[in-house]
Amino acid sequence: MTESLVGFGVMLLLAFARVPIAFAMAFVGFAGFAMLTSLDAGLAMVGQVTYENGITYELVVLPLFILMGNLVTRSGFSEALYRAAYAFLGHLRGGLAMATVVACGGFSAVCGSSLATAATMVKVAMPSMRHYRYADGLAAGSIAAGGTLGILIPPSVILVIYGVITETNIGKLFIAGILPGFVAVVFFIFAIGMVTSLHPEVGPSGERSGWRERMLAMADVWGVVLLFLLVMGGIYGGAFTATEAAGIGAGGALVLALLRGSLGLCGLYDVLRESLITTSMMFAVVFGAMIFANFINLAGLPTALAGWIRGMELPPTMVLVAIAGMYLMLGCVLDTLAMVLLTVPAIFPVVEALGFDPIWFGVFVVVMAEIGMLTPPVGLNVFVIKATMPDVNSGTVFKGVVPFWAAHLTLAMLLIFFPTLALFLPSLMNL
Repeated sequence: MTESLVGFGVMLLLAFARVPIAFAMAFVGFAGFAMLTSLDAGLAMVGQVTYENGITYELVVLPLFILMGNLVTRSGFSEALYRAAYAFLGHLRGGLAMATVVACGGFSAVCGSSLATAATMVKVAMPSMRHYRYADGLAAGSIAAGGTLGILIPPSVILVIYGVITETNIGKLFIAGILPGFVAVVFFIFAIGMVTSLHPEVGPSGERSGWRERMLAMADVWGVVLLFLLVMGGIYGGAFTATEAAGIGAGGALVLALLRGSLGLCGLYDVLRESLITTSMMFAVVFGAMIFANFINLAGLPTALAGWIRGMELPPTMVLVAIAGMYLMLGCVLDTLAMVLLTVPAIFPVVEALGFDPIWFGVFVVVMAEIGMLTPPVGLNVFVIKATMPDVNSGTVFKGVVPFWAAHLTLAMLLIFFPTLALFLPSLMNL
């Protein structure tokens, strides 16, 4: 166990020294494994991990869903989703912020990335909220919080990676994220309502849209709704696997982009190039995490951790609360992907030994990772907004996300005490 803790320390030092997290994990994992065995064994392990995971069928889902999200973004559906949400909610106090959250939820259903959702919606929603004189804190906070839905509402890149690491059914993980994602949207809307009821000046109401305008706005988002129903409905009904659904989703997104006339030859090249870069980065991080996981498993960290927890004789619920506290602290210094990849290999065997459902735990981990994306001093979604809107102070954004942070924490507690929230829909699947 001592070797594992030293390895974690060295890896964090490398990460803080701006060494890419993929290379930091791979180097420490290889060096630690080689020290515990031999140089030849370490080199063989690296080659085996890279080859076996590189040809894993389940990982094909990753580039395909990334491609689908990029095609949908290129098609301009983010603007259509925002217009539709605004048509129904814009006249309410705080309605534009509520519409932003709903649009983020809809965009997440075909995107799968929190950072992409936040970066896209800040360009769409922020000008409108500034036009109606929304406070920057509420405006930016609603976008940052809404963006976190990208890794909870399926398809989710983080859930794919969690499924590969833990060998959990990715299709069931996707379905498990639907109800918690819907509850998160409701909680965010409630948080906006609370803030604007206490401080009406931060979120004035906009113009009321007529039913004709609402129907026209809804007609613009039929493609996103149809694509989501096709992909998730097929998985839920057992018509095809998550990997097959990813291929169908990417093909459907391509057809929608062509029908909307938003994808020329140069645009297609840009989409493919961006998808290739993102996929390469994701695969490098996954391979690095697998190499690091082999090292900590060989060093005995999961076994020692499980024994230590059993020795404390804590109730399983208290163990989960402790894990939640760990994620809150890690969220202050690590990004979501690194946090999940570093912790799951060590914690998952303990959670499984305590009898918790792997599908439920995957959703719980994602919710805690979402909170990390809003937690200072890192809070990646906050810095995405800051990079897009340089005139908005980071402190203002962090202050604006506080109500949404509390809403996320409430959702995490609900998952702990009512696991059915994540397990009900997967229990009905034909898989």
